[in-house]
Amino acid sequence: MSKNKLLLLLFALGFGGSSFTQTMKLDAIIDSVIASHPVVKMYNHEIRSMDEAAKGARSWMPPQFGLGQFMTPYNVGLWRKNGDMNGMGSVMLSGEQMFANQKKLDADERYMKAMSSVEKEKLNATLNELINDAKQAYFELIILEKKIKILEQNEKLLNFMIKNAEIRYKNGLEKISAYYKAKAALGNLLNMRLMFENDIREKFVRLNVLMGKTEVRVFEIDTAYVLKDYAGIVFDSTLFYNKRSDIKAIDKDINLIHLKQETEKQSLRPQFGLRYDHMIGFGGQPMLYTIMGMVKVPMTKWSSKMNQANIESLKWKVNALQSQKEMMVNEYSGMAQSMRNEIELKKRQLKLYDDNIIPALRNNYKSMQLGYEQNTEELFMLYDAWETLYMTQLDYTELLNQALQMQVNLERVMETK
Repeated sequence: MSKNKLLLLLFALGFGGSSFTQTMKLDAIIDSVIASHPVVKMYNHEIRSMDEAAKGARSWMPPQFGLGQFMTPYNVGLWRKNGDMNGMGSVMLSGEQMFANQKKLDADERYMKAMSSVEKEKLNATLNELINDAKQAYFELIILEKKIKILEQNEKLLNFMIKNAEIRYKNGLEKISAYYKAKAALGNLLNMRLMFENDIREKFVRLNVLMGKTEVRVFEIDTAYVLKDYAGIVFDSTLFYNKRSDIKAIDKDINLIHLKQETEKQSLRPQFGLRYDHMIGFGGQPMLYTIMGMVKVPMTKWSSKMNQANIESLKWKVNALQSQKEMMVNEYSGMAQSMRNEIELKKRQLKLYDDNIIPALRNNYKSMQLGYEQNTEELFMLYDAWETLYMTQLDYTELLNQALQMQVNLERVMETK
């Protein structure tokens, strides 16, 4: 079945979506996933949120102001001037400002600006999963189209056998049992077609969801595919450190922890401030003022326990993340090597099918068909030859599907976009 026929088939099935007449290649679908999937917007908003928060990293502590009475007696009568005696008490205006430690501000700024870097790598890791999900669905569509084409070809062969057997049976030249087997097989093919058509619907739904579409749109697919050669790739730690976004996210996390440690260390430095009080005296008293410098001393033993504990805790957090990186690299390396071996095995098996098995079975069927037409072979022998060829063709497409899916999974592990 051609691409156009597959498209028309979907409409005939009452597929409730709109359509594209042009072929949509895998690269275009991947670009649409990157541009339109909601998870991209979610991460971008989160990254923007962190970047906006980082703009306030160099903020000082807010100034404090106060207004009230200072050293004022409870006896209101003493507030007023009495002869040569000035009144007692005053109204005080006060202001206080702690000065920011520039090294502490620098450390806070570096830490807050680096926070979004982790989310950026998480976005890339999520996109890797979505892109390879799209590849998987696209390749499955290619396989389903091949399977429907096989069904169409074999429906013609079965119809030939059935019609020929009906003529021969009327003339007393054919046994009825093989005829019914062929009729049942045709019914099974029609049933399998229904299953494949339903799978096609599901794959189109999946692709549209990945592309961020609210409606299901049907399009032609490019049936070209390549089984790639991974023999020259060395699956060592360098490859995964350079490619895997989830490992890069751990590196960013480690860097973030080092920056957080620096903010904790800077929190142990003294912080200086200034306080100014202005008093307006009652009953003829002169105006007075007080100005004093202040210092917070967080490095003392009783005030630095929390910061020291946080610094030590963060050090062990780094060790844990380093061990996690090593574990992930070992796992990815083992998975990649195993998948590469399986892909190479599948490629050799597919070559056997292409070069030997399917051509031999096709020739066997043709010889049986020729013998049947010349009345030297019986229908059940022709049916057996057809059934073997048909099942082998389906086995071939399933083997190809496994090879393509394994290739997708390997590229998922390698994070090849």
